[in-house]
Amino acid sequence: MLSDIARETFGETGPIVVTPMPGGASTRKFARVTGSSGRSAVAMYVPEAHGSDEIVKLTAQQTRWPFLEIRDLLAQRGIRVPAILREACGDGLLLVEDLGDQTLAVALEQYPYLRTRLYQTAVSDLVVAQQSLLELPVGSVVRKRRFDCDLLRWEVEHFREWALLARGLELSKAQDAVFAQASTFLAETIAAFTPSFVHRDYQSRNIMVRFAQDGEFELYWIDFQDALLGPRTYDLVALLGDSYQTFDQAFIDARLAEFACLSKLDDLSQAQLRYEFDLVTVQRKLKDAGRFIFIDREKNNPSFLGFVEPTIDKVMAALERLKDDPLLRRLSEVLFDVLRRF
Repeated sequence: MLSDIARETFGETGPIVVTPMPGGASTRKFARVTGSSGRSAVAMYVPEAHGSDEIVKLTAQQTRWPFLEIRDLLAQRGIRVPAILREACGDGLLLVEDLGDQTLAVALEQYPYLRTRLYQTAVSDLVVAQQSLLELPVGSVVRKRRFDCDLLRWEVEHFREWALLARGLELSKAQDAVFAQASTFLAETIAAFTPSFVHRDYQSRNIMVRFAQDGEFELYWIDFQDALLGPRTYDLVALLGDSYQTFDQAFIDARLAEFACLSKLDDLSQAQLRYEFDLVTVQRKLKDAGRFIFIDREKNNPSFLGFVEPTIDKVMAALERLKDDPLLRRLSEVLFDVLRRF
């Protein structure tokens, strides 16, 4: 079926080469399809959508997958995203523009001297996106989804369930009370921040880099189907607190300053930005650490385990910057005590 769809899309009759591509932690599968003329595309297959009555019904009503709706919204607002070459939602399949294999993570390995420029561009693109998406279409799927207290608290509890309990790291009654209080505080405080468009996983593996012949480059967004409304720093934390990268504090501070400048924040607002960044770092990176272990235990994919400790280190560093808050200081003490036993 895929070969037939690719031939029709390319307008060719010759053989189609299908090359599996590595995926992430989701159930989606990817392959590069190449025609006899050399033209290529990336096939995205969503197993749970194939044959689904709900998907068939939605297709008949001409309501598209969130990935497609959000892609079009981003493209309309000036954010670079891959073009859609063919929609076959009823079959759980899309053909999208082939942007190559050079993610931001790959570019950092190949061109380390471009690190600052690449991240300056990523920060600038994020500001442009947040500003251009202040107003969302009525009925937009993004408007219907939000980082509310329940979701934020669930993400923190995901850490306790998988990074602690699943690894046999029991909390005492007093420690459990501190963790529960901190979880509620993080969720309620972050949920109250002014909402903004959130990609939700804006990190080095989900940003593609396309170079021109003159050495200039553009960044393209992928994996944005879970976009929703949430804190303005969530994507900043994903980018600058990336579990797959390591930056010193001076590098992070410089990018935060650039974000503040581009967002036209005054000194007081910049201080608030840094507080929000640290608070969301604690919340987001706790979730990430738990998620990596969940993926190993539940999906039999241990490839993320090497990032658990570096991710927890980012949590502890943020908690150190937040140590003036008595509750967060106690949370830091609880995590230090529990994790040193592993």
